[in-house]
Formats: sequence, C-alpha cells, structure tokens
Amino acid sequence: MATTIKDIAKRAGVSIATVSRSLNEDEKVKEETKNLVLSIAEELDYKPNLLARSFVTKKSNIIGLVMPDIFGEFFMELIRGVDDVCFSKGYYTMVTSSHSKRSTVESIIDYMSKGIVGGIILMTPSINDEIKKTLKNTQLPLIIINSKSELEQYDSISLDNYKGAYDLVNFLIKTKKYKKIAHISGPKENNDSINREKGYLDALKDNGIEINKSWILRGDFTTEQGKICSESLLKMKNRPQAIFASNDMTAIGCYQIARNMGMKIPDDIAIAGFDDIFVSQFLSPRMTTVKVPIFDLGKKAAELLVKKIETEKVNSKKIHHLKLSTKLVVGESC
Repeated sequence: MATTIKDIAKRAGVSIATVSRSLNEDEKVKEETKNLVLSIAEELDYKPNLLARSFVTKKSNIIGLVMPDIFGEFFMELIRGVDDVCFSKGYYTMVTSSHSKRSTVESIIDYMSKGIVGGIILMTPSINDEIKKTLKNTQLPLIIINSKSELEQYDSISLDNYKGAYDLVNFLIKTKKYKKIAHISGPKENNDSINREKGYLDALKDNGIEINKSWILRGDFTTEQGKICSESLLKMKNRPQAIFASNDMTAIGCYQIARNMGMKIPDDIAIAGFDDIFVSQFLSPRMTTVKVPIFDLGKKAAELLVKKIETEKVNSKKIHHLKLSTKLVVGESC
C-alpha cells in the first residue's frame, strides 16, 4: 500500500497539516521539523498525489499536451521535446489525442480546465468557432501549435510550411529540371497541408509551369493513402516525373508502390517528402525532403508555456508568436 501523509505524520509525531506544509516548503515550519518530515517521506518512499494536491492548492505542475494523434514518429518526437523541458522544470506531461475530432478537442480542453493541469499545449489542425469559444472561456495559460496566421489572440508556435514546400518544389524545377510535378496533399482542413500545397502551387506559378489539377490528389498524411494516391498517379498515361508528398509517411507509401510496379527511383519516378523523420535517412535511395525541427517545436512550445505560467501572470495580455524555419534536405530520390 502506498505511503500517505498520515503515515508520515504518525512516524514524525506531528499533525497532518504540518506534514503538508513541510512537503510544500512552507517557511512557517521550523527547519528542524521540515527536515524530519522530508527525511521520513524519503525513507517511506512517499509519492505525492499530484491531482489531489492541485485541487487543494489550486495549482498544478502538470502540463496538458493535446494532439490530433499520438501515432507515428512525428508525434513521438514532439512529445519528447515537450517532456524534455517539463522534466527539467519540475513539471509532468499529460498527453492525450483528439483523433482530429473537433468535439473531442472541446471536451478535452473543458476537462483540463477543471484544475487538472496548470497549462495546455494544443496542437490542432484547424480551429472552428466552437473551439475558439472553448478557448476563450479557458483561463489557463495556453500555447497553440498551429500554422494559421489569423490566431493572433493566442500564444502560438508554428512551422514555416509554406517556404519549406516552396523551396523544395523550386529545387525540383530549377536544379533537377522537372516540369511535371505531382502533389499528394494532406487533409483538407489541416493548416500544415494547406500551406504546403500553397507553396507547391506558387513555386509552379513563379516558374511559369502550368498547373495540372489531375496531378494534385488528396491524402491524409498516412503511408496507406500514399500508396493509393501514388498508384493512381503512376498508372496515368500522362504521368508525372516527380511526386511531392505532403509528408514523409505519405512518401514512404509512394516508394512502396513504385517498387511494386518495378520502377526505379529516381530514374522512372522522383519522390520527395516533408518532415525528415528519422526513418527517411535509411530509405534507399535516401529521400529528398524538408527537415522540420520536430523536437524543437515541442521544446519551444513547452518553454513558452512554462514561462507564461511562472513569470507572466501579471502580464497575461502579452502575446507571443514564434515561427520555426525548415531546411531542404537533398537526397538521391530526385
């Protein structure tokens, strides 16, 4: 059975209130008594009930991290970045997934606002009016990971998806001399997907290349959808020379289909991705992609939130907007 503050109080010969104040480093408790309580707590391997403490003190050292999904290397690396900062600052990370459902996002935020967490990092592909209403009613410190520029009223951190996509497609055109470039996009209402597709389209326009709408297919950031879309593209009579996938997982699906159809990469079809997840460097040929600082994205979001919690309570109107740069990674797949 887990040790309680009652057990510590009994062993130390003091009241439960004194134990509680000692564990919370209350200056009113005598140093001798505090040291005794802390020594016994360590001896009995006491683990505080963080949830109960948060209800009593009205403070919580738990950070809520809400993401659209928790499957895949991208999300795991993001979690690692958040947790790295939280651990070093004495916070715990509570991770949950909304499965990209707006109603779930609203429910999670509402739940977390009831004293469970001290702040929230919300990564959401899109924000509708209902979510905005929920956020407006939330008094907790909040950081949003989202690339939609209109969210000026919330502290946010984002990636420069547009420039990353633009630079990649511009490279395919100017350096690799491809003119027939297809794009497998991400989910329709996902802002990362929207900005990457816009970068693709603008790069084509700026280079005087006509846009072929039949070469733009809707994906969902998964390997399976990458397979379906690339198979459709590669079976076309007028097939593209290169495929720009909206993320590396989609591009991996393209690799698999190209090989299944007996095609060589990049001789028969060039393939490029976005994110530069760890597994991408081990593909053969090495994937050309856009490096996204995923770990830093989580790290910066957590740093911003902890700073907001600890130092800016008197200046809550101060809003921060950070944008992280991406970098072109040239492999042999193009």
